[in-house]
Amino acid sequence: MSTTHTDVLICGAGAAGLTLAIDLARRGVDFRLVDKLAAPFPGSRGKGIQPRTLEVFEDLGIVQAILAAGGPYPPQRVHAADGSHADTAMVAEAAATPAEPYALPWMCPQATTERIMRERLAGLGGHVQAGCELIGFEEDADGVTATLAGAQGRETVHARYLVGTDGGRSFVRRTLGIDFPGKTLGVRAMVADLELDGLPRDAWHRFGGEVMEQTLSLCPLAGTALFQMHAAVPPDGEVDVSLSALQSMVEERAGRADIRLRAVAWASVYRMHARLAARYRIGRVLLAGDAAHTHPPTGGQGLNTSIQDAYNLGWKLAAVLAGAPAALLDSYEEERRPVAADVLGLSTRLLDAARRGDNRRSREARQLDLGYRDSVLAMEAPTRSATLRAGDRAPDAPLADASSGAPVRVFELLAGPHWTLLGHATDPGAIATHPGLRVHVVGGEGGFIDAQGHFRDAWALPPGHWALVRPDGHIGAFVAADRLPALHDHLTRVLGSRAPVQLHRRPVSTLDA
Repeated sequence: MSTTHTDVLICGAGAAGLTLAIDLARRGVDFRLVDKLAAPFPGSRGKGIQPRTLEVFEDLGIVQAILAAGGPYPPQRVHAADGSHADTAMVAEAAATPAEPYALPWMCPQATTERIMRERLAGLGGHVQAGCELIGFEEDADGVTATLAGAQGRETVHARYLVGTDGGRSFVRRTLGIDFPGKTLGVRAMVADLELDGLPRDAWHRFGGEVMEQTLSLCPLAGTALFQMHAAVPPDGEVDVSLSALQSMVEERAGRADIRLRAVAWASVYRMHARLAARYRIGRVLLAGDAAHTHPPTGGQGLNTSIQDAYNLGWKLAAVLAGAPAALLDSYEEERRPVAADVLGLSTRLLDAARRGDNRRSREARQLDLGYRDSVLAMEAPTRSATLRAGDRAPDAPLADASSGAPVRVFELLAGPHWTLLGHATDPGAIATHPGLRVHVVGGEGGFIDAQGHFRDAWALPPGHWALVRPDGHIGAFVAADRLPALHDHLTRVLGSRAPVQLHRRPVSTLDA
């Protein structure tokens, strides 16, 4: 049996695997994306796209398709036994701002999101190898030799890195022997996508009072004619998800006979867990997404955290494959595992609140404030006292092109697989151009004008200072003009001698991303 070769083998073509594949494809990295399922996931399960993930999707080139395919969350309508009802907002009201263009979560069924991601991947020349299962792997000094089984039989693939994005029951994680501590949360639930009559689509309908075991929710799925049904089910035994059984459940828990189910498009029964892998990496094998953490569905955190795992990992894998120190991959677990731990805590708290009948969502669920201030990749010279710090998410701001007056956003300058160096009212000629680094200056003799002061307010960047933005939209460094050697030293440690800012007789810098 001959062996084929690739740089990265991705096992699992859900949201995390697709994100990683898209990011690697746009960087020109050779990869294989395999999934043991013969057909794409058909259900709506992870339907909530948080604002930070919408920003990620903008960079990956799919946000407009996601917005067109989905819709905003409707209010929650709690139906009482006497037939009355009351509407409340599930998410705290917030308006888009220049720094945060996506204010609220967006509903898009998971199957639709993943379809859009597969289409984007195809546009970049990639694809999912469906019906292809990873059945074994061994690591050596140069990579990982994996055995795949598919319709054409077995094949051997040697990859420089293997990434397990293969879900909560991850074969990759179990083969590595990585512990998956946590707890089962004492809730078993059923989720189904239904065609039904008898309910308006202007609200997320909830029935059954405050006893979770008797609750029923019916949410209109934006962008479709379906409703998503969610209900707690008995902790043990078989659960009938046939049309007639679900019709009986609706009649019993809603206390109404006028809600008529017409078809079941998809249904699943699952137990809620909160678990976090003890490690995200062993050698040349890494975990991302549900393989590294599993969440209860409350708050819409799981899919979003998985996508952002892959977004964090993609540029680091590409950099290491291009010659950066392998230790750069250590920052993946260092940055993402604490985020998952915090998000697991949030999801669990929201589940406890839901058990009390409280389904409200605060700003914390939007994931805009997640960052990596304690990361080895965050540097400030000198140390800042401003609200925005190295490691934080880079904010957006409207600017104008100094030559044409055409509007442009900071996010447009950051979009793509490159690093970005933003200067404020400083000498744009002090930085040499380089394919891996885009240099832009706002104010002074720079190419962009901050006419409304939104860049000034969001970035708090003094004149003459620079901000280095990583490819994943987080701030890597803040440096003063006379401290560029510190940026050189920092990036030499992080990315190696091939990739740092290089200073010449005058303050000139380049970056090989």
